[in-house]
Amino acid sequence: MIEQVIKAAGARGEGADALWHRVERTSVSFESGRLKACGVSEEAGLNLRILKDGRVGIAGTTADRPGDLLERAVASAALGESVPLVFPSTTRLPNTTTFSAAAAEASLDRLTAFGTELVDRLSREGCQVNVGIERETIETRFLNTAGAQAAYPATAVSVGVDLARFAGDDVLMVYDVYSGSDLPGPEDLDALVASIDRRYDPALRVVDPPDGSLPVVFTPSGWGAVLLPLEQALSGKAVLQGVSPLADKVGQRLFDERFSIVDDPLAPGRPASRPVDDEGVASKTLPLIADGVVRHFVYDLETAARAKAISTGHGVRGTFSKPRIGYSNLVIGPTQTGKGEEGRGKGQASLGGGLLGGIENGLVVDDLIGVGQGNVMSGAFSHPVALAYRIQNSEVTGRVKDAAVAGNVYELLKRIAGFGDDGRWMGNRWAPSLLLEGVSVARR
Repeated sequence: MIEQVIKAAGARGEGADALWHRVERTSVSFESGRLKACGVSEEAGLNLRILKDGRVGIAGTTADRPGDLLERAVASAALGESVPLVFPSTTRLPNTTTFSAAAAEASLDRLTAFGTELVDRLSREGCQVNVGIERETIETRFLNTAGAQAAYPATAVSVGVDLARFAGDDVLMVYDVYSGSDLPGPEDLDALVASIDRRYDPALRVVDPPDGSLPVVFTPSGWGAVLLPLEQALSGKAVLQGVSPLADKVGQRLFDERFSIVDDPLAPGRPASRPVDDEGVASKTLPLIADGVVRHFVYDLETAARAKAISTGHGVRGTFSKPRIGYSNLVIGPTQTGKGEEGRGKGQASLGGGLLGGIENGLVVDDLIGVGQGNVMSGAFSHPVALAYRIQNSEVTGRVKDAAVAGNVYELLKRIAGFGDDGRWMGNRWAPSLLLEGVSVARR
């Protein structure tokens, strides 16, 4: 079907590309320790983009036959924007592991068994245990009129766990998630249980929050407020719009020389890995910040064409939407080395990743409320804590409530006090705990 659509589109315009995507999804959920639901669904779609009279048109369909897909794309181009798109030609694609036969063939009973085991291991009096398991088997095909084509299978497995305790007006929730292209092994399930236990037990004791300009440890799951401004500023779209504070800083050292961010679509065994992006551009590992120096921005074909740059292979698209910029796997920390299997299933280190020594008064932040709100691009953040712990004399003494943290990412990352030994994958992000000095902590 995709071949026919591209052949016909090539005769109607100056160029075209199409992406076909099929996902088979199996999900299992446990609520309050009991099996709640199981389900299997399937969805497929074809997205077509055409360049007609210099303007871009987009159309999509989920039907088995393309029908009037081409006509709708041509009609869309009549009202579309003028973009000097250049479609990539045939390229040699890199190898990366995106598919697991064991995951694709796993039965519903086996997926349910993961949930049953986790419920049994995490159950405790006065708590609710919720588990969600999802397995996806994915097929992707890409074709354009310039001769580029690609097809690859993928699998994605996620196992999410949360433990909830309600005591009067005190609500304690601790969660974690495994994600990968393969099924979780015993060490992965052990890591999930250990992670919940490690954060739940000290949270049972509520203590007064600290106050002032203090050292704060952000755990691998607490990075959101620190990373989000950089994700936005490193987007080629923000550069094109003139709103990125990093736009004219390429080659300059703006951060601590130990700080690096790499986008690695070739990391083996990760659900976001891919040999090619959704616009036919071959994937490659891209250093965004290396040793504190701004190196690259991410582009898709459209933003690259407008900025007179080159696509970095970061185009993603849905069935009915035009391509947009999207990151793959972000690897963050003191090195530029991508993390593959060695980062999978880890997280057995102590809370704070060994960074608490020498801290007389401080905070460990594991989760924040409202990340993404406010003027994110400026780097400023101010958020109440959802899950945080007080540090006193190098030890965690309990959980704090009614506290907030604030600061500016661009200033704080100039002086990193340390990285933890607990680097791990959290979804599509690999990071260790991070110790920052001078974070504002306030009681609420």
